[in-house]
Amino acid sequence: MATKAKGKGTKKKTSESSAEKEENEVIADFEKHIYDLQQMLEISRSFCTTIELNPLVESILYIAMAQMRVTGAGIFVINELNDEKGYVLSDHYSGIAIDPTIEYRISVDSKLVEFFTQSNNVFTLPELKEYVPDAGKEFSMLETLSPSLVVPLILKNRLNGILVMGERIFIDGMESAYTNYERDEIQTIASLASVAVHNASLIEQASTDMMTHLKLKFFFFNILEDKLDNAFAQNEKLSILMFDIDFFKKFNDTYGHACGDYVLQHVAKIIKDSIRDEDMACRYGGEEFTVMLCNTDVEGAYLVAERIRKRIEETELVYENNKMNLTISGGISVFSVDDNPVRSARALVDQADKALYVSKANGRNRVSVADGEEIK
Repeated sequence: MATKAKGKGTKKKTSESSAEKEENEVIADFEKHIYDLQQMLEISRSFCTTIELNPLVESILYIAMAQMRVTGAGIFVINELNDEKGYVLSDHYSGIAIDPTIEYRISVDSKLVEFFTQSNNVFTLPELKEYVPDAGKEFSMLETLSPSLVVPLILKNRLNGILVMGERIFIDGMESAYTNYERDEIQTIASLASVAVHNASLIEQASTDMMTHLKLKFFFFNILEDKLDNAFAQNEKLSILMFDIDFFKKFNDTYGHACGDYVLQHVAKIIKDSIRDEDMACRYGGEEFTVMLCNTDVEGAYLVAERIRKRIEETELVYENNKMNLTISGGISVFSVDDNPVRSARALVDQADKALYVSKANGRNRVSVADGEEIK
C-alpha cells in the first residue's frame, strides 16, 4: 500500500511540473511579445524623429540588420527630385557587396513592382521567382546581392521602397529559414519604414530648390539651429560658408536668364560634390549659396571653401557654343564655445555674410574668414 501511495504522489508531482513548465512557457512568450512591442515603439520613435531621407535610410538599414541578424542590407528608393522612373539602390546600402558594372535599378513599370503593390508580404528570392516568373532582368540584378529576404515598403497600395536583407548570421541552434514570427516582425518594421520614407520624401521635395537641388533657406536655418545646439552641448566646431557668384548679372544680360539658370546649376553641383553627406548646402537666394560644415574648424572650412572656389575658377562652361568662365567669392564663420559662442543660427550666417563682402570689396574671387565680430 505504501508503494502505491508513493506512485500516486509521483504522478501528481509530474503533472504539476508539466503544468508549471507550460505556464512558464506562456509567461516567457508573453514577456517576449511585450519586449518586441517596446522595441517597435522605439523603432517608430526613431523613424519619426528623422526627417532627412539619407539619415533615415541609414537608420532603417541598421535597425533591420540588428533585428533580423543579417550581415548587410540595402534599400531601393525613387529619387523624386531627379524624376527617376525607377527604384534605385544608389548608396543606400551597408554590408552587402555591389557589382560596379551593374545598374541597381528596378523600373516602376516592372512586373516585380506591380506584384509588390498588390501583395503586402515579404519574400525570399525563390518565392519571388515562383510568383513573378517573367521578371528575369530584375531577378538577375537582385541575385548579385544574395538576398535572404526581399521586403516591400508599402503604404496605401503605394510602393515607397524595396528593402533587401543580406546573409543571415547563424547562431548555434538557430534555423536558417525565417520563422513566421520573424517575417511578421520585419513586415511591421517595413510598414513603419514605409511611412517614414514617404514623409521624408515629401519633406525632401518641399525643402529643396528644384533648379539647383540644394536645400531651401528656411529648411537650412531649421537644421542649423539644431546643429548649433548640438555643437554647443558637445563642444564642437561648426562652420558656415557663404558664396556669391561674381558678376552674375552679366550672364543674364548677355545670354539670357536660361544661361543664368545653367550657371546656377553648375555652381550648385560643384558645391554639393565638394562636401560630405553630413554637411548641407543651401541656395540662400538669387546667386548666393550657404554651406554648413559639421564638426569643422576654421582650417578645415577654409580648405573646403578654397577647393570650391578653385574648381569653379578652373571650369570652362559652354552655353549654346559660347565659352564662359566664372569666379565666386566666399566668406567663413565658425562657431566655437570658447572663441565664438553665438547661439543664433542667423548671427552665425550673418558673420559669414560680412566676411563674404570683405572678399568682394578686396577684388572678388577669394575667401575671407570672420572671427566673431572681427573680420580677417
